[in-house]
Amino acid sequence: MPRAKLSNGLEIEYESFGDSAKPPLLLVMGLSYQMIEWDDGLCALIADRGYRATRFDNRDVGRSTKLDHLGPPNLMAVITRAEGPPYSLDDMAADSVALLDALGISAAHVVGVSMGGMIAQLIAINFPDRVLSLTSIMSTVGGPNVVQAEPAVSAALLAPPGQTRDERVQHSLANRRLIHGTGMPFDEERARAKAERAVDRCFYPDGAMRQIAAIFAAPDRTAGLRSLRIPTLVIHGDQDPLVPPANGRQTAAALPNARLIMIPGMGHSLPEPVWPQVVDAVVEVTSSSA
Repeated sequence: MPRAKLSNGLEIEYESFGDSAKPPLLLVMGLSYQMIEWDDGLCALIADRGYRATRFDNRDVGRSTKLDHLGPPNLMAVITRAEGPPYSLDDMAADSVALLDALGISAAHVVGVSMGGMIAQLIAINFPDRVLSLTSIMSTVGGPNVVQAEPAVSAALLAPPGQTRDERVQHSLANRRLIHGTGMPFDEERARAKAERAVDRCFYPDGAMRQIAAIFAAPDRTAGLRSLRIPTLVIHGDQDPLVPPANGRQTAAALPNARLIMIPGMGHSLPEPVWPQVVDAVVEVTSSSA
């Protein structure tokens, strides 16, 4: 897959689907997940609807630049504001815009999921001329009013992933099952294949800890979201155990004229049965930016 050298010195691995002459759509992935979590089939479906869809590995995950020199963060110090994070979500938003620069894209429709939704929001807030429409999926507004996951869910995600390949795959599979929730059938075979692909492609938990620190340190984005004047869409599962659905309602309330879609039974994942509904909604919001 191609790699783009950004103006800040980082290298970002990316992959595009669809005709380069079509409207660009940037897909921003969430915490610790690689770009392959945007399923090949979902990317192809978006491209088939007339877009040039680009997915990429955020800094510190996958095959993009790893920031080992920053070391592990002190999460408690970050939470208590005694220390700052190694880098911020704003820095990650700037990476995304630098990737657009490297690809020669002046402005794009931006779709982000979970932490990627936070980053997508900041792209729109910090670089309003680069965003044609914003879709925030199962994300939050940041700050003290975020509705947190149940402690057991958070603890499971932070548990050590194991030393062997099998232990790491099992850890990933268990977490996928947990955040998927119980409102929709869990495709065990598909989830295992995704876990194996992710572990084999790149296993790098240090990056996840720095990304978590960036999330913990992020301030409330409500005021910035209220300033946006682009078409916006918020999608959330009404059974999300990791980012409870109240966060989706908060996000939609902060965005002027946002459309909010609560998908019945969906947890913190995008299973194949919801793809048509999600893509239809994204196409609708992007079309309204014309």
